Amino acid sequence: MEKLYFAGSSIWTINSSLGNGSLHLENQTSVKNSTTDPLKRNEDMAKVEVTVLCLILFLALTGNLCVLLAIHTTQQKHSRMYFFMKHLSIADLVVAIFQVLPQLIWDITFRFYGPDFLCRLIKYLQVVGMFASTYMLLLMSLDRCLAICQPLRSLHRRADRVSVLLTWLLCLLVSIPQIHIFSLRDVGNGVYDCWADFIQPWGPKAYVTWITLVVYIIPVLMLSVCYGLISFKIWQNVKLK
Repeated sequence: MEKLYFAGSSIWTINSSLGNGSLHLENQTSVKNSTTDPLKRNEDMAKVEVTVLCLILFLALTGNLCVLLAIHTTQQKHSRMYFFMKHLSIADLVVAIFQVLPQLIWDITFRFYGPDFLCRLIKYLQVVGMFASTYMLLLMSLDRCLAICQPLRSLHRRADRVSVLLTWLLCLLVSIPQIHIFSLRDVGNGVYDCWADFIQPWGPKAYVTWITLVVYIIPVLMLSVCYGLISFKIWQNVKLK
């Protein structure tokens, strides 16, 4: 039986949930014929990845901390929009701390030097942040769409809190498969790394399709609908005037 392994290092979003893109196809009958060596990497590319991740980490931390500070000091910090912005910034900080920072360390060390529990936890939190950032933005857009298109039916403060809480819980739940997909594995010659294990042939395709749909395609479609409705409502109001 063939299994496809994805290594644990990556640059961003889907790559960080899959691994660094270096493949090791392990076939019990033809290991020696494999052309991919999981024990080596392109050092020049690694330097580029480290540089990019350092820049992303710096911008994400400083930018979102400044947003949180600005929200905390404003007199309207209890407004609905600032409430959603606060949680969106928190979600982005989760991405920076639990996705970008571990990935940066990973790219520097090349191998994952930690126990199996830490491997699974990091991979879980990486996807939690990715989902949370995406769906907090979507939730904020839905709220703006509702407030503009149907102001009399807009959410109350309590409903805002419930919707944000449910969004966080949903992100925590849909990220659980990461715990079972990734683990500390022997990648050859006694070297261990945090890798994903997929059963061929449907495993990798199903995983990539799932991530692409729920993180990119579905949110983008819903955002397009929301802002399309907002634009149409504004156009109607301008036309009436």
